[in-house]
Amino acid sequence: MTRNRTVLIALLILAAAAATLLAMGRPPICTCGVVALWEQSADSARTSQMLSDWYSPSHVIHGLLFYGLLWLAFRRWPIEARFLAALLIEAAWEIAENTPMVIDRYREATAALGYTGDSVINSLSDIAMMGLGFLLARRLPVWASVMLAIVLELAALIVIRDNLTLNVLMLLAPNDAIRAWQAG
Repeated sequence: MTRNRTVLIALLILAAAAATLLAMGRPPICTCGVVALWEQSADSARTSQMLSDWYSPSHVIHGLLFYGLLWLAFRRWPIEARFLAALLIEAAWEIAENTPMVIDRYREATAALGYTGDSVINSLSDIAMMGLGFLLARRLPVWASVMLAIVLELAALIVIRDNLTLNVLMLLAPNDAIRAWQAG
């Protein structure tokens, strides 16, 4: 698969994800009318509305994980095919994450009590963050990828009392003790 063809397919996946999210009624940008590079607060109405926030590192970790899992399962596939598969998985997650059922589940079970879903620009940025993680995993030795994932998880845990691990745990098996600790 050529680089140009991979880029074209990747752009088509991004366009399809954006079109789907818009069709679902997701706002293109924050309804506050602002586009910012970073939203500092994890519990702001602007979280998941800007280009990046404290949940962006979890998408980098998705990329690290997808690289490793796709290498293990499909190591004979060319890297471009594995990258596109990871991109498709992440785009599908961004669409699923913004359905009323998942938004309600986040509100009920996780620290994201006021979560209203992502803006389209945030979802596209999350997909790009996954792509960054995938490309980093391709270049880094395994130990460095593992260390990067640990550092990103610990940073989010320390700063906002949430991270990918807790997010998945709380979505699948909510725990009152964890919820109380996250609430501070």
